[in-house]
Amino acid sequence: MRWFNRLLISILLLIAAIPASAQRQVTIKILQTSDVHGALFPYDFIRNTPTDGSLARVYAYVKQERSNRNQQVILLDNGDILQGQPTVYYSNFIDSANPNIVSQMLNYMGYDAATVGNHDIEAGPAVYRKVERESNFSWLAANAVNTTTGKPAFKPYVVLERNGVRIAVLGLITPGIPKWLPSILWPDMQFNDMVESAKFWVKYIQKKEKPHILIGLFHSGHDTSYGEANAAETHNENASQLVAQQVPGFDVILIGHDHDRVARKVVNTNGDSVLILDPGASARVLSEATITLDLNKRGRVESKSVTGRLVEMKNYEPDPDFMNQFSDFYQKVSSFVSRPIGTITEAISSANAYFGPTAFMDLIHDVQLKISGADISFAAPLSFVSNIDSGKITISDMFKLYRFENFLYTMELTGKEIDGFLEHSVSLWFNTMTSINDNLLRFKEENGMKRLFANYYNFDSAAGIYYTIDVSKPAGDRVTITGMANGSPFDENKTYRVAINSYRGNGGGGHLTKGAGIPHNQLQLRVVKSTDKDLRLYMMKYIEGQGTISPQCHCYWTIVPEEWVKSAMERDRKILFNNRPND
Repeated sequence: MRWFNRLLISILLLIAAIPASAQRQVTIKILQTSDVHGALFPYDFIRNTPTDGSLARVYAYVKQERSNRNQQVILLDNGDILQGQPTVYYSNFIDSANPNIVSQMLNYMGYDAATVGNHDIEAGPAVYRKVERESNFSWLAANAVNTTTGKPAFKPYVVLERNGVRIAVLGLITPGIPKWLPSILWPDMQFNDMVESAKFWVKYIQKKEKPHILIGLFHSGHDTSYGEANAAETHNENASQLVAQQVPGFDVILIGHDHDRVARKVVNTNGDSVLILDPGASARVLSEATITLDLNKRGRVESKSVTGRLVEMKNYEPDPDFMNQFSDFYQKVSSFVSRPIGTITEAISSANAYFGPTAFMDLIHDVQLKISGADISFAAPLSFVSNIDSGKITISDMFKLYRFENFLYTMELTGKEIDGFLEHSVSLWFNTMTSINDNLLRFKEENGMKRLFANYYNFDSAAGIYYTIDVSKPAGDRVTITGMANGSPFDENKTYRVAINSYRGNGGGGHLTKGAGIPHNQLQLRVVKSTDKDLRLYMMKYIEGQGTISPQCHCYWTIVPEEWVKSAMERDRKILFNNRPND
């Protein structure tokens, strides 16, 4: 029997020596959309052209991946879906009695979770809370905290289970919202620092949920220096990469907000690799992370591999079932945007607004001054290039004229503050020219190409005053205001009423804080009145009331030295429009 006992012991030792990791392998595929901005159908209802993005194309790819039985698919959205195209505007504000089209579509597609974006907040609580209630999944934002209860205003995280694997998804939103949006849109909320919030919630999730995989779903970008921000300061607008580096525990961090396309790994403070994916905007690209786990008998992870890529949606035809399911809504939106509201006697374009005054911008100024009764108007182009043809003007043209759902504020500013505001705008916009051979516009080098130094929607011009910009002078000393449009002198010590959109009025772009020198906590004290609905709606009503509009360039401002400017304009126009960004 000794030989038998030795054999038995040998067999037991061999069994014990077999690695537990060989028991089971599971592949989890995570798909992410972000910054969809109303691109639900493969059609741009503003420009009336087909598009190479959309949720319709995304769904075709999702169905393909779900048909693969060798993997478990998780579908996530990263916010900023409730604004951008007439599709969502119509559902949010025109046809609001019915279920929102976003909740309908995301439910139909089988989304597992979503994070709230700043442009979702911009739609207002009546809209985003309605969408939240209608959704079959959770909307996340752990660092959006209720100021009364001290608890998250949205669900902080969700745990999904696939084939015995527990996947925790933590949602965070950019904390920059108070700098852009009026508090009426985010009542009883505060937005905490992302890094500190992540540190708390990662520990909480790991202790309570013990997930096999931890995913960050952050509506925040990767460039911590964006807008001349300091990565060392709290409440960074684009802190996603900071979280990846400073908060161990994440396998993948899915980001957005900045409309960049990113697929790279970074190393955290534990020396572990963290995958970061950002699919850009308008559902043209999908983020795809593939995580393969080897689990032992006890369900513990023995090994894990994480890979990722970005998938172009233009290679996939819109899913026919999706298009059929929502065909009635498509027709409603088509009818809505094609409705004529008046006539415009001349074609206008924002393309020339980068180089001087235009009829396009002065139309916006004229309407803002008319609606508000203010002395002075500030406005910037809100689309990189928008063209409106002469003849019939429709609702779709109004989205070309004014892209966002901003309110219109009337604020009180002194003449000195108005000058500081314009100096700040000009510093973002124009280069300091030292000769006729220099650029007029302020560019930066990015991936070997010249790009605008700042976003075009921060290039504010003014109406109601006459002024000159001398680009041969240093920043901060370029603007000379020569008088009011009504012929009266301009007084730096006088208080004027200024028409300005709510994004700028809440500090967006820094024109009022850095430029005019007004502390952020005092901005609301300067607001005399505000529209109760978005400015675009008031513009529509104004044009309907006029019947026919004849846009004119009032030439309130000029750029000098004229010869330098004329020479630089032609060069800069080629640079600007040959390197056109996604709008």
